Amino acid sequence: MKKGFIARLVVRPEARAEFERLQIELKRLTHENEPGTPVYELMRSAEDPCVYMVVATFDSEEAFEIHQTSSFHDKLVPPILACLAQDMELAFYDVLS
Repeated sequence: MKKGFIARLVVRPEARAEFERLQIELKRLTHENEPGTPVYELMRSAEDPCVYMVVATFDSEEAFEIHQTSSFHDKLVPPILACLAQDMELAFYDVLS
C-alpha cells in the first residue's frame, strides 16, 4: 500500500527565504532521484506566510525509507528544521487508490 505524510511547519519570519530555498532544493532532488516518491509538494499558507505544508506520497514503505536515508535528505533537513519557530507537526497516512 502507498504511504504518505502531511507536515505542518511554522517558520521564523526571518528564516522564510532560507527555508523556502532549502525546501525547494529538497523537492527538486526528491523528484529527480526518487521515482518511488511521486508527490513531494511544498505549500505556503495564503493566510499566514510563516506556515507551510509539505505533502508527500511514497509507492511503498521502502520508497519512504529511501527518502529518509538519502544523502541530500540528511544534508538539507537539519538546516530546514533550524528555520522552524516550533516543532513540526507530522501525520502519516495510507494512500487510497
